[in-house]
Formats: sequence, C-alpha cells, structure tokens
Amino acid sequence: MRTAGETREVLALTKRLVRYRSYTPQGALSAVEFIHGWLEARGLETIRYLGAGPGGELVSLVARVGSGEPRILFHGHADVVPADEHQFEPVEESGELLGRGVYDMKGALAAMMYAMLDLHESGCDATVELLVVPDEEREYDGPKGAEVLVDNGHVGDLLITGEPTDFHIGTQAKGVLDVRVSLSGKSAHGSQPWLGQNAILMAYEHFRRVGDLPFARERTDLFPYPSINLARIIGGDVINRVPDRAAYDLDIRYLPGQRPEEILRQIRHIDLPAEVEILHSIEPTYVTRRNPYVKALREVAARHYHGNPVGVGRHGASDIVYFQRAGIPGVEFGPLGGGHHGPNEYVVSESLEAYRRMLVEFVEIVGKNHRRPEQNGRPSRNLAGDHADPAGVE
Repeated sequence: MRTAGETREVLALTKRLVRYRSYTPQGALSAVEFIHGWLEARGLETIRYLGAGPGGELVSLVARVGSGEPRILFHGHADVVPADEHQFEPVEESGELLGRGVYDMKGALAAMMYAMLDLHESGCDATVELLVVPDEEREYDGPKGAEVLVDNGHVGDLLITGEPTDFHIGTQAKGVLDVRVSLSGKSAHGSQPWLGQNAILMAYEHFRRVGDLPFARERTDLFPYPSINLARIIGGDVINRVPDRAAYDLDIRYLPGQRPEEILRQIRHIDLPAEVEILHSIEPTYVTRRNPYVKALREVAARHYHGNPVGVGRHGASDIVYFQRAGIPGVEFGPLGGGHHGPNEYVVSESLEAYRRMLVEFVEIVGKNHRRPEQNGRPSRNLAGDHADPAGVE
C-alpha cells in the first residue's frame, strides 16, 4: 500500500519537468540532463547519445533495468511546443494539473521514470529500457533522437510511447504528407482586378477541390476520414496589384492503406495550373490488436480504468514510425487529460499514479513467463513482424 506522499510522487516530478521550457533545444537539453541525473542518483544504469539535431548536438538518453526476456521499450519525449510563460508554472485545480506538457507528455514521462525505479527496486524478469528523446515535437534536417537510439541497437519486442490516449491503446496512426501547391495567375492593377487572374483566389479554389477528391472521402474502421489542413498561404507583394503567384501548404494525414503516390496523383489531376511539391512525408504506423503484448496491456489497463480501454486510431504522428522501420511494433498509451498543444492543457492528477502501476504490472506479467506471451494456445511468432494489415481492417 502506497503512503499519501508516495501517491503524489509522479505529480511532483511532473511539476519539476514542466518548469523546463523545453520548446528550445537548450531547454530540451536541460530537461534531459535533469532526467539523467534523477535516474543515476537512484542507481539506474543510463547511457547518453549525441547525434540528433541539425548538427548532431542534441542528447538522447536510455535507462535500463533487467536482462531477461521480453525486451520492452518505454518511450518519452522531453520537448514540448511553445506556450505562454504562465503555462510553465504548473497549477493544480479540481483534481487536474495544468501546464505545458503535462498531457503531452511530461506526465507520462514522469510516470515512466518512477515505473523504472519500481522495477529496479523490485527486480525485473524482463529487460526494460526507458528511451528519452529531445525532439519528437520538432522537424529539421538531420537525424531524430529516435533514429539515433534505433541505430545504436535499442530495439525490443514492443515499444510503448506515452503519447496522450486517455488509457486507450493507439494501435494505428495516420501517415503524414505535407505538400506545397504553387499556382500562377496574371497580374493587373488593383483597381481593375477583372483584367488579371488572382493567384490567391486560384489557390483557394484549388484547396476547395482537394476536399472533393476520392482519397478525402475514404475511411477505415478506426478513422472516419483523412485529415486535410490548409496550414499556410503565401502570395501577393503590394496591395495595389493583383497577385500573379501564390502557394499554399497542405498538411495531409492519410490513412493506413492509402498510398501517398495516389494522393499526389489526384491532387495533380485537378484542372488548375498548379505545381505540387512534397515537403515532408512519414508513413502510417499500425500493429494488430491481436498482438499478444497489446492484448496484455489492454487487460492491465482495464484493471485500473473502467472506461473499457480499446485499440484506437491516432490522428497525429509519433516516433513509433522510426521503430516500425526497424521491425519493432509500437503503441501509443498515456494517461487521462486533454488540451495538448493548447492554452488549457491538463492531466488528471490521479491518472499519473495509475499509469505508473499499469506499466509496472504489464512488465511483471509479460516477464514472468520468460518468453513471449502465447496466442491461441501456442507461442506467438516473432512479434517484430506481427503488424496489422495496412488497410486497417483489424
């Protein structure tokens, strides 16, 4: 039985992590160094890796407990998106903790740190690694922290990333296809716009037609539709001239089973004078809900959460994709909360300790057998290849 003080350990650690303004590279580095010191002070084995970032200057961190089978990976990111200054001073209100990153994902990261400590102190049949990266929220040219860790051999049978899921298990995530659409019109004096072709208006019409394309109306059992966001418009120079050039950036989150090549073909087939350029692309992630580790995690979650945790689709991308490329299945699984990336981000305070217990119990269950869980009365095949059909029918 935990004492009253122990039941607030994760909450207190979350508050400390939130105070790091880790939306900058230096802030993220400071947060990772704090985590490193916290783990080492409690006797956990740690390894630090340089190599992430445009110049390889960012540090990723690994802590390990146990040496048996299976190999379970906990994954957390120390960075956050920018916020107003007051959000870096966490506040408790009505059973909730408010602050930047409490839900995405410093609360989950704090719980993972304490789960590692619990497993270290009680003994662990499995091998568990906590992977802490400084850059999940950032995009840049250069290796990501997750890629550095995979390249250094930090792989396993299942990865759990603490992205916010309200105790549901994210078994699929949409892919990312970011494109720039450039259009050419005809300039004219601003007092006679009928003599020109306004490229900004053409860009808007082009965007409207994208929403009517066949790919935009497709769905799977976990996703009602792809996500299509008009993220940015570029065009015009002076106010008294009809703009003859415009571009807009489109953030498309496409479904497992959809092909980005086909999406691009449909966009380029729109009957307007446009050029389409790929800015960024990441494939979807998926793992079958029949994966025995996923089933075990769901059973553990159901003991602590009465909302019937189920396999869900995630609209956003995560670092799981880098592990999937190495054949490692991964799920998103995090505590209760809401408002991530927004002005009122919060986590339900008591869910942090529940999350900690879930992680520990999951490792204890899968580690007791000293082998992979069985499925249908027989040992499951190598789980590194046990993914769902990309069409998302499982």
